Amino acid sequence: MTFITRFAPSPTGYLHSGHALSAITAHDAARAAGGTFLLRIEDIDHTRCRPAFVDAISEDLAALGLTWDGPVWRQSMRGAFYATALDDIRNKGLAYPCFCNRRQVAAHSPGQGADGLIYGGTCRDLSRDEVAARVAAGQVPAWRLRLDTALQLAGAIVWQDRRAGWQDWAGDGVGDVVIARRDIATSYHLAVVVDDAAQGVTQIIRGMDLFHQTAVHVLLQRILDLPTPHYLHHQLLSDADGRKLSKSAGARSLRDIFAEGTDGRLVAERLRKVIAGAT
Repeated sequence: MTFITRFAPSPTGYLHSGHALSAITAHDAARAAGGTFLLRIEDIDHTRCRPAFVDAISEDLAALGLTWDGPVWRQSMRGAFYATALDDIRNKGLAYPCFCNRRQVAAHSPGQGADGLIYGGTCRDLSRDEVAARVAAGQVPAWRLRLDTALQLAGAIVWQDRRAGWQDWAGDGVGDVVIARRDIATSYHLAVVVDDAAQGVTQIIRGMDLFHQTAVHVLLQRILDLPTPHYLHHQLLSDADGRKLSKSAGARSLRDIFAEGTDGRLVAERLRKVIAGAT
C-alpha cells in the first residue's frame, strides 16, 4: 500500500517541541513503511506568515535529523487551485457570500463550536440584489459553506482515526464554516483538503488539536469528489500548567533550545521516547 504523509506547518513563528513531536511522528511512520514524507508550508495567511520563519522551518527540521522527499510546496503559490475548488462548491449551490465582521458574528452566534463561534446565519438568505449592491459598494465577502445542503449531497460523514476509532458526524457543533476568507480568498479547511489530494497524501498524521476539524475536511472531500486519507491524531505536548504548547502561549522555540547548546538529534531522541510512551 502506498504510504504518503506530510508535515505542514504555518510560518507564523518558530517551531517548538510540539511541532517537532508532530514532524517526527509523521517522518518516522513514513520511513518505517518505506513511504514518502512531504514538507508543505501552509503560508496562505499573508497577514501573519513571515519569510524568516519559512527558512527556519527547514533548518530546524534538518537539525532534528529529519529529511523529506521531493520539493517543498508553498500554499501561497497555489491560489488558482483553491479558486477552482471554491468555484466548484459555489456552482453546486453549496456556498454563499457573508459580509459579517467578527463583532457581528459574535452578536448573533448561538454559541461556541468546534471551529470557534457558530455562525448565526445572518447573511445566509441575502438576495442577489442585496449581494450585488454590497459588492458594488466595495464590500468584499467571505464565503461560507451551506452545511445542511452539503451534508445532504455528501451523505453520512464517517471517518476513522487510528487512535480514536470510527467517527460518525451529522454536522453538529460547527455551523456554516468559512471556506474562503475575504482577505486571502481561501481558508485552512479548503486549502488543506485541495493540497492533500493534489499531493496524493494517504495518511494524515497531526495533533489532537485538529481532531474536530477533520469532519469538515471529510465533508469537503466528499463534495469535491476527493479521496479521504487515513487519519491519526496524536497526543499533544503540554507545559507545566497542563496547557498545550503553542506559539501564542510563549512556548520555547527549537531555536532557543539549540542556541543553548542542546543538539537537535538529542531533542529528537527525547521526543521519540515520549512518542513511544504514548502508543
